[in-house]
Amino acid sequence: MVSIKKALFNWSSGKDSALALYKILQNPVYKIECLMTSVNQQFQRISMHGVRVELLEAQAKSIGIPLKILEIPEMPTMEVYENVMTETLTKLKEEGISQSVFGDIFLEDLRKYREDQLAKLDFEGVFPIWKIPSHDLIQEFISLGFKTIVVCINERYLDKSFVGRIIDQDFINDLPENVDVCGENGEFHTFAFDGPIFSEPINFEIGEIVYRKYEKPKTEDSSNTACDTNSSDAFDFGFWYCDLIPK
Repeated sequence: MVSIKKALFNWSSGKDSALALYKILQNPVYKIECLMTSVNQQFQRISMHGVRVELLEAQAKSIGIPLKILEIPEMPTMEVYENVMTETLTKLKEEGISQSVFGDIFLEDLRKYREDQLAKLDFEGVFPIWKIPSHDLIQEFISLGFKTIVVCINERYLDKSFVGRIIDQDFINDLPENVDVCGENGEFHTFAFDGPIFSEPINFEIGEIVYRKYEKPKTEDSSNTACDTNSSDAFDFGFWYCDLIPK
């Protein structure tokens, strides 16, 4: 008799999350108790993706798994982020949840960071799409009938023309050689709106496309942010966001 492991799923709203969730739901060892998503407290949008909370809630409703929202301040320090995460996971641990599932693909440092933090709380990290080649993942994603739209791009890697596009073969063919087809290095972020995990497609219309550049923290202490701004020139580049409006 296989013992069932209760798990939370770290849901970003994008394609890697969607495919990883699809795969973990096929595994009888795990029972996904909730989707967990970090949301910008001030703007009520998914951190880094810029997607409205209403659309996140629509995804969870269509998937049929309860949603747990973590409200995070704008540009939080790692300490603030880790405190919120620790408090949340401690409560989930009391409900018998001991596994934390991620859609990471190949960033070794990120995986180690996640596993080290989880170990402090006696949680185990689970990575259903780990080390599967990006090209294989994106082809599987499309062939399964998933649909996703690019909601954010980092101008360091891509120009404005890529934001707001549906990921299909043409999109993949148009990507520069130095860009990972799954955007695993932070090149772009997506919003998954249809596919085998959804009971019905998420309805939205495309709103305005906006440009945003983050200011470099004024003090050295505050530069340790929980956003993907590791490199020294991270603040030299801006982001293009495509606003999606719920219908």
